[in-house]
Amino acid sequence: MKIKMTTPLVEIQGDEMTRILWDWIKEILLEPYIELKTEFYDLGLMSRDQTSDQITIDAANAIKRLGVGVKCATITPNHQRMEEYDLKKMWSSPNGTLRAILDGTVFRAPILVDGIQPYIPAWKKPITIARHAYGDMYKNVEYLAPQGSKAELVITKPDGSQKTLLVHDFEGGEGVVSGMHNTVKSITSFARSCFNYAVDTRQDLWFATKDTISKTYDGKFKEIFNDIYQNEYKSKFDELGLNYEYTLIDDSISRVVRSEGGFIWALKNYDGDVMSDMIATAYGSLAMMTSVLVSPDGKYEYEAAHGTVTRHYYRHQKGEETSTNSVATIFAWTGALNRRGVMDNNAELSDFAKRLEKATLATIEQGVMTGDLVGLFRKDGVTPKKVNSQEFLFEIKNRLENL
Repeated sequence: MKIKMTTPLVEIQGDEMTRILWDWIKEILLEPYIELKTEFYDLGLMSRDQTSDQITIDAANAIKRLGVGVKCATITPNHQRMEEYDLKKMWSSPNGTLRAILDGTVFRAPILVDGIQPYIPAWKKPITIARHAYGDMYKNVEYLAPQGSKAELVITKPDGSQKTLLVHDFEGGEGVVSGMHNTVKSITSFARSCFNYAVDTRQDLWFATKDTISKTYDGKFKEIFNDIYQNEYKSKFDELGLNYEYTLIDDSISRVVRSEGGFIWALKNYDGDVMSDMIATAYGSLAMMTSVLVSPDGKYEYEAAHGTVTRHYYRHQKGEETSTNSVATIFAWTGALNRRGVMDNNAELSDFAKRLEKATLATIEQGVMTGDLVGLFRKDGVTPKKVNSQEFLFEIKNRLENL
């Protein structure tokens, strides 16, 4: 008897090899066991082009309405992709659109497997990166200033008066200048998402910036986090035995390396971008990294942290065999199904999601894996066996049914 779902979740289809894996995962690991109930949105590049990206906006609003979504990896087009797909426009990142509409924060965490050891031996538990995905250099204004130029920051206040600050006088030679911004609203949403996620996952929260140098910009981040913690979350953290602490970014990095993991590390946009890739690599593979977008009011969108695996897709199109790691995409589905189960008090659905995760990890731990993991796997008495993309899913299916 299949598990029933009372409320649909938002299913967002994507591009290239992950699109192929998506359908196989549903066919082999989900639909035989669940009466899958989803509201479907195809965010493949051609569908976005045909709808002038309206479908991305519709998908985001569906997540706001239903509370949970699961997303396949998608292409953010560049000039080469415009020619390849004959696009009307170089559409913006769908992830960026989803983040903006949901006002969400991205949380990325590695999937730990016995046999794949982190490059930092002290790490025993996952480190979750919380990245503030708004503003800073990602929405900057920049300019190559010729010699003799003077760069100034001018703030025009609501009453029309102006405050002018000298950035640099380029009298001695040309240079570059950049202007960044953030908003109190966005920083506040970021902070609340971090505190909510820490409570939901029962993890300590660290936040790190460089307020000793950036006393106003980074200082505002620190102030907002502290105020929200003291006024809204401290009692809940104390009740759960959780800790929140602020540290300077350089001190934080040294402490992270010496830690055993098991906490959320909240970072500004650029810091989070860089450190999430460092964390993924240090734990073993980006293909073993989950990503969840969380809004301040508790809406969740799950996906894999990696891209569309273009190189494997081109091989697949030629009819060649691939050995593509689907673990992060499977965990996107299990994360969404578990969350749907929790929200709907559907213990059977949540239990299935947890069993599928156990079966996936057991498959690798017993030595059966895709090609990217073979060189990383080290376990006494177990010789790793490489299988192709579909064989890996059927191996998981066998262990799922044994569970």
